Amino acid sequence: MKLNKTLNLLAFFVLISGITSAQQTVDKEFTAKKIDTPPTIDGVLDEAIWKDAQVLTNFSQYFPSDSEIAEHQTYIQAAYTDTHLYISIKAENPDNNFVASTLKRDFFGTQNDNVSFLIDTFNDGTNGFQFSISPFGVRREALIFNGGNRRDSFNRTWDTKWKGESKIYDTYFTAEMEIPFNSIKFKENSTFWRFRAYRFNIATNEQSVSNRIPQNLIQADLGIMGKLNFEEPLGKSKTPINLIPYINALTENDFVGKETNGSFKFGGDAKIAIGSGLNLDLTLNPDFSNVEVDRVFTNLSRFEFRLPERRQFFIDNGDLFSNLGSNRDETPFFSRRIGLAYDKDNNLIENRILAGARLSGKINEDWRIGFLNIQTAEDPENEIASFNNTMLVLQKKVFARSNINVFAINRQTLKDYDFLERSREFNRVFGMDYQLASADTKWEGSFYVHKSIQPDDTKGNFSTRASLSYNTREWRISNTFSYIDEEYRSDLGFVPRTGIKKAGNYITRSFYPKSGKIQRYQLQTWHSMYWLTESDNLFSDRFLRSSFETTFKSNAKIEIGHQYDYTFLTSPFDPTRTSGGTPLPANVGYHYNKARIQYESNQGKTLFGQFEVESGTFYTGNSHSVQGSIGYRFQPWVEFNFGVNYDAIRLPDPYESADIWLLSPRADVTFTKSLFWTTIFQYSNQRDNLGINSRLQWRFAPLSDLYLVYNDNYFVNVFSPKYRSINLKVTYRFGL
Repeated sequence: MKLNKTLNLLAFFVLISGITSAQQTVDKEFTAKKIDTPPTIDGVLDEAIWKDAQVLTNFSQYFPSDSEIAEHQTYIQAAYTDTHLYISIKAENPDNNFVASTLKRDFFGTQNDNVSFLIDTFNDGTNGFQFSISPFGVRREALIFNGGNRRDSFNRTWDTKWKGESKIYDTYFTAEMEIPFNSIKFKENSTFWRFRAYRFNIATNEQSVSNRIPQNLIQADLGIMGKLNFEEPLGKSKTPINLIPYINALTENDFVGKETNGSFKFGGDAKIAIGSGLNLDLTLNPDFSNVEVDRVFTNLSRFEFRLPERRQFFIDNGDLFSNLGSNRDETPFFSRRIGLAYDKDNNLIENRILAGARLSGKINEDWRIGFLNIQTAEDPENEIASFNNTMLVLQKKVFARSNINVFAINRQTLKDYDFLERSREFNRVFGMDYQLASADTKWEGSFYVHKSIQPDDTKGNFSTRASLSYNTREWRISNTFSYIDEEYRSDLGFVPRTGIKKAGNYITRSFYPKSGKIQRYQLQTWHSMYWLTESDNLFSDRFLRSSFETTFKSNAKIEIGHQYDYTFLTSPFDPTRTSGGTPLPANVGYHYNKARIQYESNQGKTLFGQFEVESGTFYTGNSHSVQGSIGYRFQPWVEFNFGVNYDAIRLPDPYESADIWLLSPRADVTFTKSLFWTTIFQYSNQRDNLGINSRLQWRFAPLSDLYLVYNDNYFVNVFSPKYRSINLKVTYRFGL
């Protein structure tokens, strides 16, 4: 698809936005009472304010039905002072047999009884905050972006200061929450916020919402919201200056390089409020050491996998930078690129960050800004250059919930290096993204045009994409068209492949039985095709997937599916990644078919699990895979989980066959709501590694942690030690 063909779709997207730009009707609202004396946050609703404040109730079911009143009701009240918002909760239950998988903060909502509420403080239907509490007083919070219309529209790594406590009674639990206004951003002189609450009642398999929403939307979608009114207008959002220093003591033993090192590092971050909507984040000599371990995966594809960002410096307003382009085809900015680099032997290693700054947030009701500048260190011994990494993005709200973004990215060296190719001295990317989200939640879509510039290479280098989805309770229909020029490059982005045209569509039809044990049947078809632009539009790939999924009222799921794939290899490829193995030849097309069955139990049960079995042809041979996990919890203190992924690749001689194993036992222990211990084993014979990560975390003060982390890695094909470290890290947040 040529670039000018995608441009023709922009006018259609704008037309759709205009037609559906009317604001969503508010069918539930209540008022927060202004008070002088705050309640005691103990979970006991014995203060006078909770006897007088207006109640939000009459929750509707979301699951198993979305057309009935909730069987077990929830009652929400709100009050506020000049500095804090207070929320009270009463949640009915037939008994006090509440489900709690953990006492650790940021629990999984589907595995713990909890009540959550969403606040859209700028009333834009695009960004918001989520706060949740369990019957055991365990808390979680998240940033919501992109309208909250997808399950990846959350950032649960976000951490902010607030209080919450709960108390369990015979047939209900109560909770109180205290949220400082300086922990969130909001419009000055606000008289109301868009608001909605929802609840997971795991013990009874009931999910409910304060505003009725259909099951084709997720509970946190910001398209359908109620209203939280304030008796008096709020003042300014005043976030204090937060200083977050750290110290880190590390001892490590590299058995391969035969080096033993000890180090002591210190540095820190600062968060500074600018006006009511902007944050300035500063970092000096940051430490991104391995207190969080990435999940190991088996990769049988030709392309890189994308892993999530966990570093707090990149979290606030992170959607401004990362929610551009397409997660599947091309993202111009991927923050995990910063702090990593390839050495002279093409190994990916840590590249130290010297300092950085981020300015992000709301300029006014319709405009947001994001600016980032980070300097990385040079490492001549490993032939790694020092780079300055800069990005500027402006976002303008249009119509009810849609946005237009323009951005510029510059990654550039500041000195000459003998080992650095000229083509790598700088990389610049410019672009415009239009993100469609209709007020009636039925239409979603995106359109973008990106262009890159490299030394001596300024022509062409385009990436563009147009997508449009129609979403109702019964149907979801989506179409996508992409074009990525072969010379397009984003050194700070995620670009799995270039030199392609792509056309794809996705259709889902849902059926809801009126009685019986089945909650929903769902038929799905996904079809994608790729062409190589630099090879006379050679047809290179096809993915045709179809499935039939059944969801039970018990919250268990079973799915059967089939996939047909076609791959034209442009270069030799060994899917087993056997060292010294014979790869499949290039310039050959391969057809293969596979059948799949997948089952997932109710994840809120004490014993829970899921498995998937897949079998069929694979390139010139066959493959069979089994993956799954089983877990058991002694709630809420201990959870054990054992994951397995086995792939049997059988290709005819002289090509490689392999039995690829990935085993991942895990144990989580929560001693208290502030002391946690997690141990993960990850065995992968494809990566020739057995990794052990054991981490003790003590949250000794709000947003302040002590970590003691033990890492141990071994070669497994010829068992021997590879790397070992012990890491002690302390962070403390000062509020000024």
